[in-house]
Amino acid sequence: MDAIKLIGVLIVIVGFILKFDTLAVVVVAGIVTGIVGGMDIMSILSTLGNSFLTNRTATLFVLTLPVIGLCERMGLREKAVDLIKSIKGATTGRLLAIWQVIRTVCSAFSLRIGGHPQFIRPLINPMAQAAAVAKYGQIDEKTEDQIKGMAAGTENYGNFFAQNCFMGSSGTLLIVATLTEQGFDVSALQIAGQSIPIAVISAVVGVVYALAFDAIMKKRFTK
Repeated sequence: MDAIKLIGVLIVIVGFILKFDTLAVVVVAGIVTGIVGGMDIMSILSTLGNSFLTNRTATLFVLTLPVIGLCERMGLREKAVDLIKSIKGATTGRLLAIWQVIRTVCSAFSLRIGGHPQFIRPLINPMAQAAAVAKYGQIDEKTEDQIKGMAAGTENYGNFFAQNCFMGSSGTLLIVATLTEQGFDVSALQIAGQSIPIAVISAVVGVVYALAFDAIMKKRFTK
């Protein structure tokens, strides 16, 4: 009967599928799990409260959302568009290629710039779309979605494939600890060294793909 204690996982899955409020689903799942596990209601509430206080710093990212929203309301997106329109020769692919290289280098040195809410939504995506509009006029919804996806992809690729190039990054240390436990004698320097070619290949592929997208855009809108 211990399997019944996993009912919280089922509640989370069903709640997410039905698109219920995320916070409410998680709280309900926690309360139900506590009840079937034999905890009284006060113990459950105490556990939830202590968990929140212990991990409250993990929720600080939520503060970025209203800040970015306020910046957008005050014209951040429009200024980003005006900037990119003033640069001669700017294209969507070139801009995204440059950003991925910057993101890759910064991740390799563990410089914490970037992020979807901080950079991609308010800056990189609007500038990439502005470059397309400046060059071809109005663009269709399919192209807009492709640009959004590529802008998000530059963030993901640049961060994911380059972060282990830094010896002190959490990912590198996790790999070292895991391999050491399995009996492999490795160091953080070795893992970082092996990660560099992967980061370089990722950046090169990203740049080529972005420039290829420019060619696709040109063919699509200059028929």
